[in-house]
Amino acid sequence: MTNVLITGAAKRIGASCARFLHSHGCNLILHYQHSQLEALALVAELNAIRPNSAVAFNADLLQVEQVQGLAAEALAVWGGVDVLINNASQFYPTPVEQVTEADWDSLLNSNLKAPFFLAQALRDSLLERQGCIINLVDIYAQKPLLGSPVYSIAKAGLQAMTQALAKELAPNVRVNAVAPGAILWPEADVADGEKNQILQKVALQRCGNADDIAKAVWFLIADAPYITGQTITVDGGRTLFI
Repeated sequence: MTNVLITGAAKRIGASCARFLHSHGCNLILHYQHSQLEALALVAELNAIRPNSAVAFNADLLQVEQVQGLAAEALAVWGGVDVLINNASQFYPTPVEQVTEADWDSLLNSNLKAPFFLAQALRDSLLERQGCIINLVDIYAQKPLLGSPVYSIAKAGLQAMTQALAKELAPNVRVNAVAPGAILWPEADVADGEKNQILQKVALQRCGNADDIAKAVWFLIADAPYITGQTITVDGGRTLFI
């Protein structure tokens, strides 16, 4: 049985990945910070399908000691972790002239520092079980988003970390990334005109869905034994127009 830890798993892409991987027989360790109700509801949903197949743990990924605590809890559930999916992320605009040190720390820590120290804490288990790491980056790691330089820098760092860890943990652990494009609209309302403007710059002329990301993640887990250090872009052709 494959044991998978997903950070930020209570909602949106993280929850979709959890459901998809669970449907393919994986055991799920779901991390959440603020979304306790959603996380516990998802655990109940998955365990109703297959008993003792999902658990949830709370941690503030901005605190290294809590990252290490999350890793210890994950390792204790079923005796090891096979797959780490670094999905949790903070995102908000940061015009250059308004960036504070707190903004820098928040965005870099959540998108880059936490994934690194979580990978470090799970390293021995991943090596022993010949597992894999999948980082959720962003198309803006390669083509920075205007008005969000700090987020773009953080995701670019995560993409570089993907390549670095692929070298460091080879040959027993594969490390790859998935870069979503227009998949889910932000939880804050987005005007129809703004949505249309974005979709006009997507080659497939439509928004993707979270299962598109989950399928790419599953491919990297189950069907890509000779792929490491790579980023799969799932954006409907959005980067063709950036």
